[in-house]
Amino acid sequence: SCLGPQSPGQCTFLVPWGSQATPHPWDVFWQPNALHGVNPIYSYNGANVTLPCHYRYEPDQGPKRKIRIKWSKLRDDYTKEQDVMVAIGKTYMAFGDFKGRAHMRQASRHEASLVISDVRLKDDGKYRCEVIDGLEDESDVVDLRLKGIVFPYQPPRGQYRLNFHEAEHVCQEQGAILANFNQLFQAWSEGLDWCNAGWLADGTVQYPIRLPRKPCGGVHLAPGIRSYGPRHRHLHRFDAFCFSSALKGEVFYLDRLAGMTLEEAKQSCQDAGAEIARVGHLYSAWKFLGLDRCNAGWLADGSVRYPIVTPRANCGPAEPGVRSFGFPSKGRFGVFCYRER
Repeated sequence: SCLGPQSPGQCTFLVPWGSQATPHPWDVFWQPNALHGVNPIYSYNGANVTLPCHYRYEPDQGPKRKIRIKWSKLRDDYTKEQDVMVAIGKTYMAFGDFKGRAHMRQASRHEASLVISDVRLKDDGKYRCEVIDGLEDESDVVDLRLKGIVFPYQPPRGQYRLNFHEAEHVCQEQGAILANFNQLFQAWSEGLDWCNAGWLADGTVQYPIRLPRKPCGGVHLAPGIRSYGPRHRHLHRFDAFCFSSALKGEVFYLDRLAGMTLEEAKQSCQDAGAEIARVGHLYSAWKFLGLDRCNAGWLADGSVRYPIVTPRANCGPAEPGVRSFGFPSKGRFGVFCYRER
């Protein structure tokens, strides 16, 4: 059964401050203007972003020990997910997916900022900057959030058919990743109301409700994020909440007088130097590029959808959104294509 709503206060992550212990004369201290998670850094897919980190000595004279800088990516509970970079002086080494994309910015004497190039969807999250001077270890956390859109996804087989790993896979197939809680909460605050439970990236199952109603946790619960908590990642089956960010390219519509089958639609996109768009592409183009088309078109997963920014007669409900005709086994429609710049 549902655990009930979570109010915004319950959904806020508290970010720990640095150590408040009495300082040693040569300890490393954070500048007062260092980030403490109060103001997240926002970026988007394909961009370059700088995560700030500054330190200072107190007092700032006397012998200095060699400084080691370490950046790590964290889970929501602040445990380490992966190493990002280690630096000593001007020498640094990046790890994993950050190789070739991450480097240290040391424009000023006591700067240890992390620069990430070609930001990817899974870069969203918390990062810890640690400054180690041989004896002392001070750290702080910077929150990187991608501007994007959360969309619910059901496969052609219907509702509640995906275990956790299948949910991860279908989101990736749609040019997206499984959403995290912060992303779902942001989508809820912007109006997302969806009565089907879906997987999130941490293995929990939740769903956002703006208008309480009987089938969606009951009419007596306040609006909020309903949660089933962690579920078995292999045995339990739900839908998925996927997250897509701004596009590196464009989505455009093609049609023929008699429409196209799915295979003809794929070929038409290829002939135009593009590929058939994925669901994540269409949602991102709708939100970030203002794509508005009252003509249904094929997408790569075999679904037929169309995006509406300005609701009007004969174009679906009175609210903006991406409309769906489901997964028709037959029929002839236009197609939405995606082409990278």
